[in-house]
Amino acid sequence: MIRTSTLSGPDIRPIVPELARLRTVVFRDYPYLYDGDAAYEEWYLADFASAPGAVVIAAHDGETLVGAATASPMRSQKPEFSQPLAELGIAVDALFYCGESVLLPHYRGHGLGHAFFDGREAAARAQGFALIGFYAVIRPEDHPLKPQGYSPLHGFWGRRGYAPLPGAIASFPWKEVGQGAESDHPMQFWIRRLAGD
Repeated sequence: MIRTSTLSGPDIRPIVPELARLRTVVFRDYPYLYDGDAAYEEWYLADFASAPGAVVIAAHDGETLVGAATASPMRSQKPEFSQPLAELGIAVDALFYCGESVLLPHYRGHGLGHAFFDGREAAARAQGFALIGFYAVIRPEDHPLKPQGYSPLHGFWGRRGYAPLPGAIASFPWKEVGQGAESDHPMQFWIRRLAGD
């Protein structure tokens, strides 16, 4: 039986080590190809968890964390996340930011992706935000490491009411699998208006 719960404040901290490990496993696959380490992930997630308004939608199979999705007010994020949006005239203080959404492959296709978005959107509404959105990596169609039959999540996001915000592209560095150093990656921002829906 898979159960989901919304965690906030001090309730996030106990799952940080598990979530850090989950991020390194899931993001190692295409399209992120992230060669990360749990120690850095724990530091990153502990910093996230301390932000006012931060939430984690956690999915557990028994006592095991098998997936999670994070979110927090954009004003709590680092400038590299908010600056591209501010430059386009987006009211950053009105924006709730969805961070990672990670789920082990065996648990995909059973509605947990919707549960993750439902939980984050509910948290955004409860905190009075009018806008919600996230960044997604941009990969070329002919990327050499793209798996055969790979299907991007664009259709799923669109059905949830999200759309790419024209011109809202940020660049984030990370080390890819097989690389010796970090490289920059373009990230497209997807946005949805919550007010009135």
